[in-house]
Amino acid sequence: MNDLGLSTLESGKKNISASAVEALAAQMRGSLIGEKHASYDEARSIWNGMIDRRPGLIIRCADAHDVVNAVRFARGDGLLVSVRGGGHNIAGSAVCDGGVVIDLSQMKSVQVDAAAKLARIEPGATLADVDRETQAFGLAVPTGINSTTGIAGLTLGGGFGWITRKFGLTIDNLLSADVVTADGELVHASEAEHPDLFWALRGGGGNFGIVTAFEFQLNKVGPDVLAGLVVHPFADAEAVLKEYRAALETAPDELTCWTVMRQAPPLPFLSAEWHGKEVLILAMCYCGAVQDGEQATKRLRSIGKPIADVVGPAPFAGWQQAFDPLLAPGARNYWKSHDLAELSDASIKVLTEAVRNLPGPECEIFTAHVGGAAGRVPLEATAFPQRNSHFVMNVHARWQTPEMDKACIGWARGLYDAMRPHATGTAYINFMPGDEVDRVEEAYGSNYKRLAAIKHRYDPQNLFRMNQNVKPKAS
Repeated sequence: MNDLGLSTLESGKKNISASAVEALAAQMRGSLIGEKHASYDEARSIWNGMIDRRPGLIIRCADAHDVVNAVRFARGDGLLVSVRGGGHNIAGSAVCDGGVVIDLSQMKSVQVDAAAKLARIEPGATLADVDRETQAFGLAVPTGINSTTGIAGLTLGGGFGWITRKFGLTIDNLLSADVVTADGELVHASEAEHPDLFWALRGGGGNFGIVTAFEFQLNKVGPDVLAGLVVHPFADAEAVLKEYRAALETAPDELTCWTVMRQAPPLPFLSAEWHGKEVLILAMCYCGAVQDGEQATKRLRSIGKPIADVVGPAPFAGWQQAFDPLLAPGARNYWKSHDLAELSDASIKVLTEAVRNLPGPECEIFTAHVGGAAGRVPLEATAFPQRNSHFVMNVHARWQTPEMDKACIGWARGLYDAMRPHATGTAYINFMPGDEVDRVEEAYGSNYKRLAAIKHRYDPQNLFRMNQNVKPKAS
């Protein structure tokens, strides 16, 4: 074990001995990766290229038994713990400096029971892994829009995407979860067993334990949907957004349409004259019968005078990966987000003015409309903080070099501050960066007090604190 570089793994002021790590290794099916290991730099790298942390030890788990042993090892020596699923979290909470990373990335099994419309999914699976197995049977879980995202982090934060208006949030389709708690015990959480823990897992983030398996209800989707982009010149943005807002009022649950404002990438269906110019994009998906989608999308597609309309039949799994090229790992990313009760005229003016001052060609403002089935679940039913039909604004600053840090981060923060008067106060925690620790209570709104009490019951010492942290507090 000497090649692990254990001198950096500290508990308080004492180093953890090699013999303690060797004892852990003897209990595991997975592997241990230290600073001198050939895979160390790969294992500590995550999606957001801004995050450069050096954990003392990475425990790469193969199964739930490994996770139990990892938690007991870390808890016993009072180590700082981070948990890695897909490594996609914007805040970089998958890795820590000097502590232990409990790495679930190799636990990727997706088992589908097509007859019962059920899936059992391990926490290292990505959305692409999930879609590949479920779409083989014409079934789906509502998930996010970037296929390299991990199912675990997405689910624990709530999870929304192209079919949420029809089938609810990811958590609304979660039936149960196997969880390793802070005391190193493996429990089963559902409406019938540990119901308070199950409530908290559905939107409360990674605060309450490490999920080693999720059980989802599946829904009939695809294999083809009607999906694609309608691209408008930015000069028409305010008028298009107002008509877009009105069209959503009568949109069926099967139809989801979001907006992106940015400089046009060199998409093959756009003429070269538009590359690099600001545009407004309507991205839409109709998850019912394709022929019905033609009628349902008609109003949205008739807005203004678009540059391009490439909406058409597409494999659902393919559409789920459509934005992957713009969200590839390795770039520097910083996000700021608000929930908006409405897309008011005043908020539209703030958004469009920000687009006129984009700091770089990869920066964008993404606005998602969340409602339908997701909005018909009572607020108190899960930890997810906002159940009214609403818009989620994500200010997505993305760039390649450290020299652009100040400009891009400053732009995102400036827009966030300008939009605060138009926001509800709640937020989607998966979109919150690492510098918003003081915002967590506000983000959860009326659900925070119950979350803090459940945290106190299941993790009173706050072992799982590398996240958008809910601090334990007795009720």
